[in-house]
Amino acid sequence: MAVRYQLVIDCTDADRMARFWAAALGYELAPPPAGFATWSDFYRELGVPEEELLGGADRISDPQGGGPAIWFQVVTEPKAVKNRLHLDIHASGGRSNPIERRRQLVDAEAERLVALGARITVVLEQDGLDHYAVGMKDPEGNEFDIN
Repeated sequence: MAVRYQLVIDCTDADRMARFWAAALGYELAPPPAGFATWSDFYRELGVPEEELLGGADRISDPQGGGPAIWFQVVTEPKAVKNRLHLDIHASGGRSNPIERRRQLVDAEAERLVALGARITVVLEQDGLDHYAVGMKDPEGNEFDIN
């Protein structure tokens, strides 16, 4: 049986990261649990000290319920090394599209995410290989790919 899980991403600015990834993935800022007006109210109920409450968004969810919930956990140390796990955003429409069309779709998505605060690190293509992707970093330097 499959288990439920959430993806946790360490960061220094949870609100910025939640808003970036919600826009990147078509997610929404996660509503607080039933019975709580805000996530801060929920965290207070758990006993989180007032000085640790963020006041901004720190969770996102798939509005259709298919993808995992994502929590942006604030940590004090900055990102230092390459991710051991990264997201692949599928924007190409799949192999039923000709490679030129896939390139256009991937490049358009990369441009959209650059406007949201990401940056392109590498274009991943090779002569003779029917694959095209763009390597990127989110606003805090976490790697992800668009293909």
